[in-house]
Amino acid sequence: MKIKLLFLITFLLSSSTTVLAQNTYDIVFPKTENERNQKCQKCFQLFQQKPKEVKFSVKREGTNLYFYINDKNWFNQLFKNSGDGLAVDVVDKDRYSCELEPKKKSQIKGLLLKPIYGSKLRSGLKPNGQNKYRVHVGRISETLTTKELEYNILFLNDKNLCRYYTIYDLESYPWDLLDMGMYLDSLTYDSKKIKSTAKEGYILRNKTLKFKIPFEKNKSEYFQEDIKPIYDSLKLTDFNIKTINIKAYSSVEGSLERNIELQEQRANSIVAALQTFQKPTIKTEVSSSENWVEFLNDIKGTKHESLINLAKYQIKEKLVGTLSKDIEPILKHHRKAVLELELEKKDKYKTMSADELLSKFNSAISEEQLSDANNIQNSIFRKLKNKEIAPDFLQKMQIPQQAKYVKILNKNSVIKYVLNVRQALIVYNELQTLEKLVPKNGEVKYNIAAIKIRLWRFKAIDINEAKLKTQINALKNYGIDSALISRMMVNFHIIKAENLMRERDYANKDKSVTYINNNYKNFPLSDYDYLSLAQFFSYYANIDMALKLLENKVKSIEIDEDLLFYYLNLTLTNKELTQDSDYRTIMLNAINMNKKRFCKLFNAVEDGGVTFQLLEDEYLRKTYCESCIIKTYKPCLASHNNLI
Repeated sequence: MKIKLLFLITFLLSSSTTVLAQNTYDIVFPKTENERNQKCQKCFQLFQQKPKEVKFSVKREGTNLYFYINDKNWFNQLFKNSGDGLAVDVVDKDRYSCELEPKKKSQIKGLLLKPIYGSKLRSGLKPNGQNKYRVHVGRISETLTTKELEYNILFLNDKNLCRYYTIYDLESYPWDLLDMGMYLDSLTYDSKKIKSTAKEGYILRNKTLKFKIPFEKNKSEYFQEDIKPIYDSLKLTDFNIKTINIKAYSSVEGSLERNIELQEQRANSIVAALQTFQKPTIKTEVSSSENWVEFLNDIKGTKHESLINLAKYQIKEKLVGTLSKDIEPILKHHRKAVLELELEKKDKYKTMSADELLSKFNSAISEEQLSDANNIQNSIFRKLKNKEIAPDFLQKMQIPQQAKYVKILNKNSVIKYVLNVRQALIVYNELQTLEKLVPKNGEVKYNIAAIKIRLWRFKAIDINEAKLKTQINALKNYGIDSALISRMMVNFHIIKAENLMRERDYANKDKSVTYINNNYKNFPLSDYDYLSLAQFFSYYANIDMALKLLENKVKSIEIDEDLLFYYLNLTLTNKELTQDSDYRTIMLNAINMNKKRFCKLFNAVEDGGVTFQLLEDEYLRKTYCESCIIKTYKPCLASHNNLI
């Protein structure tokens, strides 16, 4: 499931920023970094020693503001002396209104409340739930309660401002080992998606195909004869199309409304044409957008590169007449649909009951009709996956422990693990027994190694690392592809890095991280793999590795939405990145995919956003204003250069 993480971002304010002309009470603002280091030494030391488990925040109840914390002892140390205190800076989102000129950088962004010091903080701290405490730190006026507000925290040492905190509410996702798959009929991968709402499970007999259909300018209808060559090339004799996900893209010239309407017509006509080839109804999901991503990528290095610096509406105004014709060789590649088809194998045993299937399977085995037995077994697996029959049904399938039945025996064991990972140790032991029957079977050996790695990670069995490493590398002697072996070795080092981190052996942990970084390029990655690796690198403080991993992926229109927004989480607070021209492409990609979600990033934390104080970054503010507040912002665009 998705996890909400609150990140406290510290700003050690430089002397170049100004203080707003308002009451700052008795707070002292150090003028130089050296002065701050001298006067804030105790405060800095306490924050350096703060356990990562210590969390704090400011929350509002009515007109009252409370400081919350989960560690009373650390709190009392922080505010031990009479001059140690905190103050709240109440920041109003109106400060960043797109109708106003950008504000000058300031140490105090909003309404500064009166600071509270030592003894009053300690005596006012009261229990508020299990291992939680709170203290009243100020009030706001009734008129402010209708505003979108955030509450920044000033930490004071001997009345000197030492730390200024803004709370960023960033979204994270669970991560896992890279999916190694398991051999059934062929290598079968976990079908789980990044989104927490997706049901996890395994694709047993389905496959997914992805391809592109270009659109001719102004053409919206597709007919059976247009689609038949594609359908024939897919060789769908044994498969039905179960679902189609279509992402339709128009080139950027012309009216946005007309472009979206045209793309939806095109996408729906493709679905209608494909539906004529089969009776089962095809489930469809269609999205449409203008292809700004590839437009900005493709005009780089051309004589039209200066268009990159214009706002979207300005680009549209220029893409008329002669310029439109001149750029048509570029634009024509941007009109297309990206189709992802999930195919389901036709099942001639679909209507049979479980008892009929069992009888037919056992008869096929006794008569050594292995091809029929294999197909019936797959039909049984489908019913298992759909929970039409119970897992103990597998015990009724009569399969002799003989080498000629190895594929069927292997599948019957592996399916138990596929459907329930808690069966891993049982299946591991079954496969080791099967290996004695077929000591040179690569698929069985691969399955054993894959489950063994999982068991090692969860400390379910003792592992000799050197022997496991040798076992993985030896798979090449049994016909296993080198890319699959490389993927396993990356997982080996992911687990090893986790173990070394717990042992505080940082030097060897870094060696495993380096190995992973050097070798993940040796095999293809799914979107879930990209996410897992990126979060692995981030967790071990290798943000640069995570960004390098994703930098090209996030500029592709085919990237998974959640993976793209994870990248934004990693980078939105990095001003060097946000002001790079490529970052515009990445943000427009996010806006095209889910404009509402992108704009929500700039809501107040209490309203589900990361923080509206991201708009302190003028580059992000311009993006937000152009894409999220178009009606009010557009009249102001003419007075700015290099807007997006």
